[in-house]
Amino acid sequence: MKQKTDYKGRCVLVLGLGKSGVAAARVLHDLGALVTVNDGGNSGIPDSLSALDVRVVTGKHDLALFDDGISLLVKNPGIRYDNVMVAEALRREIPVITEVELAWELSEAEIIGITGTAGKTTTTTLIADILSAGGRTPKLAGNIGFPASEVVSAAGATDDIVMELSSFQLQGTQHFHPHIAVIVNFYSAHLDWHGSQEAYENAKWRIQAAMNADDFLVLNFNQPKLEQRALTTKATIVPFATDSVVNGAYSKDGVIFYKGEEILRVSDLSLPGDAYLENALAALAVAKIKGIDNAAIISVLTTFKGVKHRNQYLGELSGRKVYNDSKATNIVETQHALSGFDAQSLWLIAGGLDRGNDFDALFDNLSGLKGLVVVGETADKLASAADRLGIPVVRADKVDDALTKAFAASDVGDVILLSPACASWDQYKTFEERGDLFIDAFEALRGAK
Repeated sequence: MKQKTDYKGRCVLVLGLGKSGVAAARVLHDLGALVTVNDGGNSGIPDSLSALDVRVVTGKHDLALFDDGISLLVKNPGIRYDNVMVAEALRREIPVITEVELAWELSEAEIIGITGTAGKTTTTTLIADILSAGGRTPKLAGNIGFPASEVVSAAGATDDIVMELSSFQLQGTQHFHPHIAVIVNFYSAHLDWHGSQEAYENAKWRIQAAMNADDFLVLNFNQPKLEQRALTTKATIVPFATDSVVNGAYSKDGVIFYKGEEILRVSDLSLPGDAYLENALAALAVAKIKGIDNAAIISVLTTFKGVKHRNQYLGELSGRKVYNDSKATNIVETQHALSGFDAQSLWLIAGGLDRGNDFDALFDNLSGLKGLVVVGETADKLASAADRLGIPVVRADKVDDALTKAFAASDVGDVILLSPACASWDQYKTFEERGDLFIDAFEALRGAK
């Protein structure tokens, strides 16, 4: 980590006691800043801060904190810009950043930033795995669960920081400058936060704002909107695509290429589906930019088992392959998952929180499905859609019961896929809890068989 001296004696306000807030407070303290942490909840003071000379104010937001000479606000990415403390900082013309901006400023290691709507975590993990297989020392950071400033503090100049970035994190950047950036895709998301699709995409697009011709921007040219945005960046574009030949990573006639060089067959990829193929192409592009050899790339792409809860292959259950895609909390993510399977041998487990969707957008993807197991608040809506398509429907209580019933209804050679197309909050606290219980049910059923 760079030992910057311009923070010494500087009054900095950290807003939010989440992982990134605590990490930012610790790093700023180590740099000699006078740190105040403010959290509007009644959170206790974390042990990692209690031993430091850091002021922590919880239970309220107090505008008087700004009267102590605050010259910078580092906010948790989940805190909105209309928050009273953020609004006051902006009114006083105090810079407001997120923790990833601080991490970039302090990083000695090269940063590879990954953003997009769907597939960020899979792509980020693939890139790190390939770099590791190729002999480099990647460190995961950012939205993937590892605070960027904490990772940066332990990284040296020869490391690579592979950083997953959300629109919330990127919206709070000013000079953030990765050497390689990836935008996996743009779909509709977080409109309640950003106000419009354009504002959401603009926040993501900030990843390249400080890049220049010496940097590389890996873009999904399957999406015309990203191909069009490529005309507006100073970075060197490396595209990827599954439906055309591009000057980067692409697939053609069942073969994956990089700039005309054959790498491997699509059928050799370890996970099915167009979504994983796109993620693999993006990771291939980054690996080639970094000079990783083909053997390391192929080794990872053909053995990768997926990220937990993201089209994760659990194994076989008496001849049925079982996948956990609990992260599919919306229709688009389930569409991506379904694209990788033969519908005629697929039993889909779906349902959850009712957000008012009628699931008509899923019709084409559900057509020909061998069977559908429905759970949660949306069970009736999904069952109605399946009935109109003539698809057998089985009703279940929760995902553990759904797996048992899917197994009983399926045949050897079938696939059972949990991909709910709905949020989990009607029955579970998080999609992770839903997925964990599905995994537990799989292990219990496998043990019983």
